[in-house]
Amino acid sequence: MRLTRAAVLARAKAAALDGVRRLNCWWGDRPRGISICRDLPNIEVITFSMNGISDLEPLNQCQNLSELYLRKNNIASLNELFYLKKLPRLRVLWLSENPCCGSDPHRYRMTVLRNLPSLQKLDNQAVTEEELSQALVDGEEITAPPARRNVENVCPESTESSAAESTMETESELLNFSLEETNKIREELGMKPVPRDKFSFFSPRETDCDRKKRNNVLNAILLLMKELDTEGLEIVQQTVGRRLQVLRKKELQEE
Repeated sequence: MRLTRAAVLARAKAAALDGVRRLNCWWGDRPRGISICRDLPNIEVITFSMNGISDLEPLNQCQNLSELYLRKNNIASLNELFYLKKLPRLRVLWLSENPCCGSDPHRYRMTVLRNLPSLQKLDNQAVTEEELSQALVDGEEITAPPARRNVENVCPESTESSAAESTMETESELLNFSLEETNKIREELGMKPVPRDKFSFFSPRETDCDRKKRNNVLNAILLLMKELDTEGLEIVQQTVGRRLQVLRKKELQEE
């Protein structure tokens, strides 16, 4: 399964691939090839979090890329950074919760910064001059790409049962947004941020079945609303307003 030209143009609302500046795609844990990125010369921001991506080679053509979000994928080796080293404008990278991060957070961060010293923010944390200096000592320099794999980052057509299982898994993954990511989405929608002490409402630690189901729906809605334009958001706002009126009226009647 690949990310196709038609899908990219539809998602980015662009007429041609060279007109795509921002791309935000989420297809869940099932791997999908991102070779289309080789044909996005002017792309500036890519958000591919939680997508089962394991190969970053197609990104080495994106010379205008400045922000890259790859949280919760299947990137196994930090040698994949080899493909990002020649991206002159890359300033923001979110790579946390990938297998390549390993069990030593310091070594991981130092290695990333040694190879990408132009980064200003890594995993939603600002990069300091002290870290860049320390990275020259503690980080590992990557001079070669990872060993070639025999199987490309592509998966076969899935059966109905495996698709259902994947849907259940990706719904669960939606609960694992960080507080920062949740509030970023809410800010874009003009909503108030969630206080840290209230974040458990969105977290996967809830044990009540109904609460989990509600959180699944809420997080999915917040994610999908990012794709709406002004007209679409106004329709959602009107619908939510009417729904709130009905619920409040019902609450008053029950009291």
